[in-house]
Amino acid sequence: MKFVMNGCLIIGTMDGANVEIAEELGEQNMFIFGERVEGVNKIKKELHEGKRNYVGGRLLKVFNTIKSGFFGDTHIIHPILDRLCDGGDEYITCFDFYSYIDAQNKVDQTYKDIRKWTQMAITGIAKCGKFSSDRTIAEYCGEIWNT
Repeated sequence: MKFVMNGCLIIGTMDGANVEIAEELGEQNMFIFGERVEGVNKIKKELHEGKRNYVGGRLLKVFNTIKSGFFGDTHIIHPILDRLCDGGDEYITCFDFYSYIDAQNKVDQTYKDIRKWTQMAITGIAKCGKFSSDRTIAEYCGEIWNT
């Protein structure tokens, strides 16, 4: 929210604060990637049921390059990568990888279009007033702290 107030554009999944930001700015002013709630629930169910062939060639190549020691010592990262590949991807990062690459390509294209990038940044600034600390504190006082 603070990034948007300062003219930054959001690239992210549709969870947490990004849901609220999208309600105010419109998803067309953000770069959303990854699964929505329904997709996340479906994937988590498939993982629980034993799905294991989800990493994909491009991401597997990244993992194998890391495991090869190309970037240095791998003793810490090996178990993490193995777990991700063996059903332990609780945050479905492997599933979102390709969607992220697509979103990043859209970011790159939009950044080259100065007019569009500027329009999206100004729209974000103009529509983010809901996220002021005054409103947040007032809501906390009334809805959480009962003061």
